[in-house]
Amino acid sequence: MGYVAPAQAVEDETPNSYSVTPSQMVQGGVGLWQTPTARMMPEGSLSVNYTDNNEYRFWSVSMQLFPWMEATARYTDVRTRLYSQVDSFSGDQTLKDKGLDVKFRLWEESYYLPDISLGLRDFGGTGFFESEFISASKSVGPFDFHAGLGWGYLGHHNDITNPFCEVRDSFCERPEGFSGRGGKVDYQNFFKGPTAFFGGVEYQTPWQNLALKAEYEGNNYEFDRAGPLEQDSRWNIGAVYRWNNFDFSLNYQRGNTIGFGVSYNLNMHTIKQVKIDREPRDIVGATPSADVASINRKRLYNDLVRRGGYFINDTVIDDKQATFYGVQTSYRDADEATERVGRILASELPASITEYHIVEHQGNILMLDTVIDAKAFREHASYSVPEPDISSTYRRVSPTDEQVEAFAPNRTSGAFLSSKFFWTQSFGNPEDFYLYQLGILTTAGYKFNRQLGIFGSVRTTLLDNFDKFNYKVDKEQTVLPRVRTQVREYVTQGTFTMDTAYAVWTDRLSEDWYYQAYGGYLETMFGGVGGEVLYRPVDSRFAFGVDVNYVKQRSFEDMTSFFDYETFTGFATAYWRPEFLPDTQLKISAGQFLAKDRGVNIDFAKRFDSGIVVGAFASFSNVSAEEYGEGSFTKGFYLSIPFDLFVLKPAKGRGQFPWIPIARDGGQMLIRPSQLIGTTEIRSPFYE
Repeated sequence: MGYVAPAQAVEDETPNSYSVTPSQMVQGGVGLWQTPTARMMPEGSLSVNYTDNNEYRFWSVSMQLFPWMEATARYTDVRTRLYSQVDSFSGDQTLKDKGLDVKFRLWEESYYLPDISLGLRDFGGTGFFESEFISASKSVGPFDFHAGLGWGYLGHHNDITNPFCEVRDSFCERPEGFSGRGGKVDYQNFFKGPTAFFGGVEYQTPWQNLALKAEYEGNNYEFDRAGPLEQDSRWNIGAVYRWNNFDFSLNYQRGNTIGFGVSYNLNMHTIKQVKIDREPRDIVGATPSADVASINRKRLYNDLVRRGGYFINDTVIDDKQATFYGVQTSYRDADEATERVGRILASELPASITEYHIVEHQGNILMLDTVIDAKAFREHASYSVPEPDISSTYRRVSPTDEQVEAFAPNRTSGAFLSSKFFWTQSFGNPEDFYLYQLGILTTAGYKFNRQLGIFGSVRTTLLDNFDKFNYKVDKEQTVLPRVRTQVREYVTQGTFTMDTAYAVWTDRLSEDWYYQAYGGYLETMFGGVGGEVLYRPVDSRFAFGVDVNYVKQRSFEDMTSFFDYETFTGFATAYWRPEFLPDTQLKISAGQFLAKDRGVNIDFAKRFDSGIVVGAFASFSNVSAEEYGEGSFTKGFYLSIPFDLFVLKPAKGRGQFPWIPIARDGGQMLIRPSQLIGTTEIRSPFYE
């Protein structure tokens, strides 16, 4: 695809320097083999890993979200145990377990002092490898030395007195097992019980592709979920061979076990796609029109589309200013889009025009006015000033009431049809570890005017194995209504299924306020009516909205019918981009969920320079962990990737890949087909 390989993290690029590049440990995350180090990958690094260690197989993904924070998600396959204690239910499936790790850097390495990091392993799962650690790392030439203290799984050798036990007796013993039914953070276990020393060294050989690693670990393998494992030595050794973006590892552990693994590494900041595109218009030597009457509008509109990606829907031009109403369809970066359009206007419009207004709309509802100072823009774009800065020549504001009144779009009604692929997946099921569904989502609609339209979508399944998904919870005693756990019945209805069919009215209330009302089959499992109001100033770090919905559960036996279950659901939602966490967005929604439980949903998203967004969310309601069931509370992760990374031409739009470890009925939100935070995205771009 022409991707640019991620930059390697090296401290000194001189030929005789061989500083060690961090690599992944067996369970995922930067480390040696079984023990973590204090090291971090470069910010934006993503590592996808597979390792095989006889009794265990690990699939993991490790991300460097910030320079000081690493997060790892992991699936463990325990080969010595079946999926459950019931053989007929397990079949030939071995036990699978999910785990989450985080590591925080407390101190960055200096000339005399080491990197120091603190981490939590498997802190939100069933506690297979639950442990805490503090580790220090120091580089000396081609060697990287590591030492640390581990609690829990990393401290089972218990060869050091727990230092916290000297402070409080409650830290001397570690509670056995885990609370709830998995997924709950066991804060009461942190830094308690047995403690052990671990450490090791990495050596970057003169051959830049090869690194060697040796460690002395703190676990004794007497309490493993695979069963007690024989340990003939606490030393583990091995090598890592790097080739392009891959790391291949071979190790010898416990004095009796050979393991191997492979990792694929990329950087979400630097990854990019080679583009075939026209250069921005060069305005040096351009011959603009003499006056408004002599503007070649056909050529101007064609140039705006072909070289600026800007489709015109209406134009108002006089002797002093020119206003272009339209939609940007090609360039995700607002600064690049503005510069390209501005260069075209500056090269073709008469010099008497002092302001250009690029007014963008969404569904014929005006969203944003980019006001360009024409004279200043020409000076900076033609490099006639000492330090050109094109971004200083324009500002982004809300459209005025006069612009709203003057907007007369070429087309306010009409039909449209589009199609795109969809991919549904589920991990860790008893029937098969990986269930998938591939198909085409066909969407059609008709706009009656600027505000009102009807829309619908049909799913066509092309390939899936969800017919294996036969696990039901009908016989299980459930406190909550079945709002999500009947997913099998919904996804296996047939080749063609009606996904949505609804009407929506959207309009602008005032300068920073927008509203919408909608009704129909709103998502796969629910239909009803609802409305939303959103406050979103231009380029603000804050937005606020309220939605209220009355819904009924759709029948999976007849997709046009409904079951008896009905409820009100809705939330007050705040969107915030904190200055102290660059390129992040925090979304907090408080209200009533689909199962009539009440609480909050928290969503945290991190955007990288490539446009990739990594996010995580969790719902906390008045349903207890016991009432909720396995997983204890609703949580999930997602990866949002711009289409622009997969095509040779500039493009907008993106695809989202969710991962929800366990979906139960508590803390579930309505999947509204139209949301104002997305409709108004261009006013304060985060995903663009």
